[in-house]
Amino acid sequence: MAFIHTPNASASEKTTSMYASAEANYGYLPNMYRAFGHRPEVMESWAALLSSIRGHMSLRRYELVTLAAAKELKSSYCMLAHGSVLLREGFTSDGLTAVVNETEKAPIDAGERAIMAFAAKVARDATSVTQQDIDGLKKHGLSDADVFDVTAAAAARCFFSKMLDALGAAPDHAYIERLEPNVRKTLSVGREVERPLAPSPSRGTSQ
Repeated sequence: MAFIHTPNASASEKTTSMYASAEANYGYLPNMYRAFGHRPEVMESWAALLSSIRGHMSLRRYELVTLAAAKELKSSYCMLAHGSVLLREGFTSDGLTAVVNETEKAPIDAGERAIMAFAAKVARDATSVTQQDIDGLKKHGLSDADVFDVTAAAAARCFFSKMLDALGAAPDHAYIERLEPNVRKTLSVGREVERPLAPSPSRGTSQ
């Protein structure tokens, strides 16, 4: 349940279209789309921004950067969403947990560790980033353009994660059904997953 009233599908033509597209893609209407129901054009612009950023990165790198930034931002919604992508892309539950907990067993290389640490730093306090941080990334083979892409992905995540949390958009109930309990617990670093509403007492006649 969001902190603001979220419009229904008939609110406007753009809202109707956004909701319909989301339902067709996910099989249900995610809370993140409801949260943007008043301004569907902002969600449209957000999707375009993400597309322009992702287009220059491998999916794996983009998801690891996003996961690191989302963890720093305490965004359960984004952690659950992008952790789910990594699971679909071949990470095991134990492997993903190790990545989130930053253990030595995490199935990522030194360059990916450096990239995730940098992304977390951008999300935490971009003014703390120094030339040394950039040089460290370059030692792992990143070009100036690569550094820009990683920075853009981490910085963009700040917008979306903070929008959802500030509006009270809880992670979708679907994550309870789709993720193992231990994985869901690891990825839930902020707001709790939405719980289904209790059914209303029956008002029918007794049998």
